[in-house]
Amino acid sequence: MKLSQPPILISACLLGEKVRYDGQHLLLDHPILTKWIKNNQLISICPEVSGGLPIPRQPAEIQKIQSDSIKVININQIDVTEAFQIGAKKALSVCQRNNIRMAILTENSPSCGSSKIYNGSFQGEKISGEGITTKLLRKSGIQVFSQYQLDKADEHYQRLNC
Repeated sequence: MKLSQPPILISACLLGEKVRYDGQHLLLDHPILTKWIKNNQLISICPEVSGGLPIPRQPAEIQKIQSDSIKVININQIDVTEAFQIGAKKALSVCQRNNIRMAILTENSPSCGSSKIYNGSFQGEKISGEGITTKLLRKSGIQVFSQYQLDKADEHYQRLNC
């Protein structure tokens, strides 16, 4: 089906898909999301699952090694960075194939966080930062918003398509 406007990438868990690390979802109920669903404007992805991680899976957090180097480590101290990088590249590929210029991704996630992520201590502490997928998409010119910024995202999307 040919869309009249470019689609929007969205985290699958926000559409009710049970893809989160704990096998749950974060289904959103918001008029803007309802409008986008009705207009068939959304393409969903879970970068972590796309990167080969199972459902459920151990919680993972980003840990800084040096100022320019990070790793994603799960709670059992297993390095899962490669799966997160693969998932991010697959998300970018979906965007490039579908002319996607905007994404709605799940805040706090080591893949999708857009302004906050967990600090790597597995103590529930959040810090300013962005997930692996968000960072790659932004570096590639794709605007990323969290599920808490749907009004702002909708305004941006309307400006993109004027």
